[in-house]
Amino acid sequence: MPQQLVTDLGLDLRLASRSVASYTPWIRDGRAGGLLVERPERGETGDSFRALTGGDEEYDAWQRFYADVAGLAEVVAPTLLDPLPTERTLRDAVDPQVWRDLVTRPIGETIEERFSDDTVRGVVATDALIGTFASLRDPSLVQNRCFLYHLIGNGTGEWRVPVGGMGAVTDALARAAVSAGAEIVTGAGVSGIRASDDGAEVNWHDGGQDHVVTARHVLSNVAPWVLRILLGETEEPDSKPQGSQLKINLLLDRLPRLKSGVEPELAFAGTLHLAEDYSQLEAAYADAAAGRVPSVMPGEIYCHTLTDHSILGEAPPDMHTLTYFGVHTPAALFERDPEGAKQLAVERALAALDEHLVDPIASCLATDAAGRPCLEAKIPQDIERDLAMPGGHIFHGDLEWPWAPNRARLDTPAQQWGVQTDVASVLVCGSGARRGGAVSGLGGHNAAQAVLASR
Repeated sequence: MPQQLVTDLGLDLRLASRSVASYTPWIRDGRAGGLLVERPERGETGDSFRALTGGDEEYDAWQRFYADVAGLAEVVAPTLLDPLPTERTLRDAVDPQVWRDLVTRPIGETIEERFSDDTVRGVVATDALIGTFASLRDPSLVQNRCFLYHLIGNGTGEWRVPVGGMGAVTDALARAAVSAGAEIVTGAGVSGIRASDDGAEVNWHDGGQDHVVTARHVLSNVAPWVLRILLGETEEPDSKPQGSQLKINLLLDRLPRLKSGVEPELAFAGTLHLAEDYSQLEAAYADAAAGRVPSVMPGEIYCHTLTDHSILGEAPPDMHTLTYFGVHTPAALFERDPEGAKQLAVERALAALDEHLVDPIASCLATDAAGRPCLEAKIPQDIERDLAMPGGHIFHGDLEWPWAPNRARLDTPAQQWGVQTDVASVLVCGSGARRGGAVSGLGGHNAAQAVLASR
């Protein structure tokens, strides 16, 4: 979320920085270690690279690469809250080599060319695969678009933790909306939208009674695939998005010790990468593309309570949450046997973590009042059922470049802001907007600007 949005809306919200960007445990020749990336990078990061690779070459390549990424982010990030620039405008403002490496060729080719260590390559590559099922060499470049979204936030690529949890974000937004005169209705099921270019009629129910409301504009935060159905189009299964993630939430009595000997409070402070060597990522993609749960499950873990323990209320300070996010687990893997495939995927995900632990993760799990371990797993089908995200796709569909193609029509405010649908009165304000991917507020901001510009 751009800081400008927080400021413009006067949000009572604090976003905390993590002291560690990532930690990647490794075992080579019977020796356990870990690749530490600090934020900001200091001496320990370089030492960590040398311990893994035996020299300075990879760390030098790392610094050059992310300097190039920062150069692209510095050009793109300031445009996200403005009307869409054209591809040509941004391309001309970026070093041609950087544009080629990050935008026009598969990111896998760039990573293979610029790095030689398998683990380092994998750490770089993971940002291209969050919620995105693709080979790193996919010619569609969907992985490049995912990579870019994960690294351009506020021009730095830093992901911050909202103090008080994600609920603090929605609460702050709700307060700002109500203070500006908005009425918020929850538990409202929308069943259809009858729309023309001049206005729309929304049919919804509250569980006991049907309601109709008319409006000059409708801003939709559901996935575009769902929106088309609400607008009366026929459901098209072949065009339905397909999510690709395994989410596991764990509550721990204590953080586990690692075989590398690093303090858990350091290892888990940022993103902990598991089985995400470059070769492991591509092997997992091949498994999943063939319809198999990956034999070695790549994923990453976040421990938000090390940044903000307040989300656990009065819980003891040793108690922590862990959130596991697995990649290369597309919805298709779980269609025939959802529970069986989910159980297998969870087992393999936890095995990838246990490989690096002195204390098996099961021994650290808290239990509920009935003595059951505090572990919850979600596959794409669960996300679709609970949140109506088609295919469980967390971005509502494949991400698009945050700029307009050179020949795009930019005649209307909705087109200029990247929030248009086929009907002028209906705009997309969520993750399905051209620049809406991830939790950023960009879709809502840009839809609001399009409405203001059309008055």
